[in-house]
Amino acid sequence: MSTRMASEPAIWQDKKRHLWLLGLIVPTMLFLMLPLVWALNQAGLHTAAQLPLYIGPILLYVILPTLDLMIGADGQNPPDEVMTALENDKYYRYATYAYIPFQYASAIFGAYLFTASDLGWLGFEGSLGWLGKIGVALTTAIVAGVGINTAHELGHKKESLERWLSKITLAQSCYGHFYIEHNRGHHVRVATPEDPASGRFGETFWEFLPRSVFGGVRSAWQLEAARLRRLDKGPWRISNDVLNAWLMSVLLWGVMIALFGPALIPFVVIQAVYGFSLLESVNYIEHYGLLRQTRANGRYERCTPEHSWNSDHLVTNLFLYHLQRHSDHHANPTRRYQTLRSMEQAPNLPSGYASLIGLTYFPPLWRRLMDHRVLQHYGGDITLVNIEPRRRVKILRRYATTAPEQAAA
Repeated sequence: MSTRMASEPAIWQDKKRHLWLLGLIVPTMLFLMLPLVWALNQAGLHTAAQLPLYIGPILLYVILPTLDLMIGADGQNPPDEVMTALENDKYYRYATYAYIPFQYASAIFGAYLFTASDLGWLGFEGSLGWLGKIGVALTTAIVAGVGINTAHELGHKKESLERWLSKITLAQSCYGHFYIEHNRGHHVRVATPEDPASGRFGETFWEFLPRSVFGGVRSAWQLEAARLRRLDKGPWRISNDVLNAWLMSVLLWGVMIALFGPALIPFVVIQAVYGFSLLESVNYIEHYGLLRQTRANGRYERCTPEHSWNSDHLVTNLFLYHLQRHSDHHANPTRRYQTLRSMEQAPNLPSGYASLIGLTYFPPLWRRLMDHRVLQHYGGDITLVNIEPRRRVKILRRYATTAPEQAAA
């Protein structure tokens, strides 16, 4: 029997290989709560039985942040010598593909629960009350919101199948234009004042949200119309990837409303708006205040790891396919999630996205947490920061004399 030489390096193994399947908890969580709902109803606790239907918000705002704080950072980066093999390992892409059928099953089941007039099999007398209906809609929205992240992973790839799966995944949240705007807009303009999806220093999330939503739609349409003009074609055709993506949403929800009736319309609106708002809160977090500097030729410097906020918190990384290793993603946008690395030169968030999304809703708390970190990143020089234009004079006046040691305070 041969033995390994003492000098021979050990074979690197991805410790998270099987843990990536934990991401499937999100699109199945509504189903997983049914035994608890039934048990509470059997105990006569009919109001309490509707609370497990809020498992989506509970997972996002309570469970994941708690686990992130308890378990902490990942700390494992794949070495150079395994990158090619890891990139080509199809197990990882199948793990993302698996999200999609469960996502659609959850959407259909959520629509059924929202509109059903008789849920006796689940222990309810008649239909759900609005307490339960809103819980179902919010949980389904979180499935759709995390689905946008799945679509993000697939939409960056070169294979036609994965690009179409990306648009199919986006159909539930009615955010198909993201497929165009993110890849050809955001990645070009990231961390500049021209990018609607880069949060500005001093800009609240509630100001950022409409700017990013409407700016993203406008940008996607302009980018796709320009592509078609280069082919001597007009924009109003099925080959327009914004239009065909939106048509998928119309087809999906048109069929669903035909099946479940007009009573489904509030569900459609709640799950879509709340779903894509989760994406936008992550957009806000990822580049808040960061700015690519203008070179002598008038162009922006190349995007580097310093232009994205990074987080290596293990649990949220497992649920978001390493999205938090965002600095490496922008440096290498076609790199598959399993090969993304946590980069030392990137500015780091104090916790994972799951912990921070809720904080973005409260601007004073967010600015207290993040503004001094932005200043630290730029050595206290406020002129290097991507500042909200409407507050530029006020912010410059406030921080103009801020020394590096004051910014660190």
